[in-house]
Amino acid sequence: MAIWFLLILIGLPILEISVFIEAGEHFGLWLTISGIFATAIIGMVVIRMQGLVVLSRAQESLKVEQFPGREIFDGVCLLISGAMLVTPGFVTDSFGFLLLITPLRRWAGAQSWRYAEKRIFAEAATGTRWNLGSGSVIDGEFHEVDEELDNTSKKVSPTNQLPGMNPKDEHCDS
Repeated sequence: MAIWFLLILIGLPILEISVFIEAGEHFGLWLTISGIFATAIIGMVVIRMQGLVVLSRAQESLKVEQFPGREIFDGVCLLISGAMLVTPGFVTDSFGFLLLITPLRRWAGAQSWRYAEKRIFAEAATGTRWNLGSGSVIDGEFHEVDEELDNTSKKVSPTNQLPGMNPKDEHCDS
């Protein structure tokens, strides 16, 4: 995962610079710069409109006491889309505009949900998430305790008291 992050961190700016150079040569400097500002402004207007719709749907879901899972996913997608549209560059703008397409967001949400379900079930079946590290096994015994305990087991004696818990002790916390 870290290698992908590093590749994106290094590769994306290089890709954006090369697209800037090509666009500048093809369209000219001012048209290229205007395009960067236009995509950011158009994207922000569309995000605001879709964001209000998603917020309204989330409020409706909460009114009928349903978890707004789809709306939360849409909101996260809009947040990512907004960050991509504000970042100068045509590649990030393209990905930002793709996230504004509602059917594409629905498809991405369904794919993400399937992936999460597979991963959760795989971890639950194999126990990989809940292991104790080096494959250690803790063996133990238990026994059920009856509600009716005799009074002798409830008495506290000086031998089974914790240190510092003796009422006669001057450093007692009680």
